[in-house]
This record gives sequence, structure tokens and C-alpha cells, in this order.
Amino acid sequence: MTSDKPYAPAAEQNRAPILAVLRERFHAHGRVLEIGAGTGQHAVHFAAALPHLDWHPSDVAENLPGVEAWRRDAAVPNLQPARQLDVLHDAWPEGPFEYVYSANTVHIMHWPAVEALFAGVARVLAAGGLFALYGPFAHDGSHTAESNARFDQMLRAQDPGMGVRDCADLDALAARHGLEPEAVIDMPANNQIRLWRRT
Repeated sequence: MTSDKPYAPAAEQNRAPILAVLRERFHAHGRVLEIGAGTGQHAVHFAAALPHLDWHPSDVAENLPGVEAWRRDAAVPNLQPARQLDVLHDAWPEGPFEYVYSANTVHIMHWPAVEALFAGVARVLAAGGLFALYGPFAHDGSHTAESNARFDQMLRAQDPGMGVRDCADLDALAARHGLEPEAVIDMPANNQIRLWRRT
């Protein structure tokens, strides 16, 4: 690992269970837009393991150098250069994408950005395409684990605009943009992958 590459231990810990889900759900050839690529660790790992997918990572400007450092070192042929995407302010990439993937983003985004995320996903996702969102979620106003409740409190203390999102709010937002619930998959560490399909 070179010194210019950021590293997130959580990305190493959760990449195997997430990959198992993506291998099953993102099984057909297609383009993937990753929103909030973070360090770039997921992009490199998933693109290498899923060569039938054309993987397009994106993130806000300050994270792009790290994503690009991982991409350059990995030299995975189906991993495209990272592009800047602030979901509220930047132009979205040209669709359609058969798949959109995002991990640990909506609890960091303020709610207007979450709304922009779902609106943008619906615009670029191909008909019948899948949106996979990984992270912690609340259910009908309640947290599924004490650790998620503590995490939510920590986020809101740091920034009142952040917080663990309720799945009912996300499903309602998805429905407004023609995204239907497809599956909810329980993951380690009290996380889930929630999948919506564009109708």
C-alpha cells in the first residue's frame, strides 16, 4: 500500500459479504455507477472480482485523488477513472447504468442530498435496473441494535443534518421516483443492503 492511498478498515471488513450479494444480484453484464466511492477500496475489489461489470466510481472532489491512487495501483481493466459527483450540485454521468451501488452514504448526507441521490439514481438507472444501498437503517423509528442507536446519536451530535435513515422514509422517497423495493438483505455488524428496481 503506497502512502498516497487512503485506507478504511471497515471497507476491508465488509467487502466480502457485500461482494457475495453483488455477485448474486449484479449477475448480468452491465455498467455500474458507484456513488460515494470513498477510499476506492470497494471499487477496486468489486471490479476485479466482477469482470463482467464496467465499474464507474464517483465521489466528491476531495476524495477523488485517493480513489484514483487505488485504481492506478490495481490496474483493473473494467474499473473506469473516478469522476466528481456531488449529488446536489454536479452534473450526473450519462446513463443508462444497469446498476447503481452506494455504501455508507445516506447517513452522512443531509436529507436534501438523500432526495437528490434517489432522484439522480432514477434518472440514470436503466429500466429494470437495480440500486443497491448498503449501511445501517432504522425501522419504523426504531434502531435494530444498540450500536446503531449510539452511532445515530454520535452522527447527530457531530452534525444535526446527519443520521441513520429510516427505511420507511427511503422507500417512500424511492416510490416517488419509480423505484420499487426488491429485497432487504441482512449483513454483518447490524447493517443491511436494500435493493430497489427501476420500473
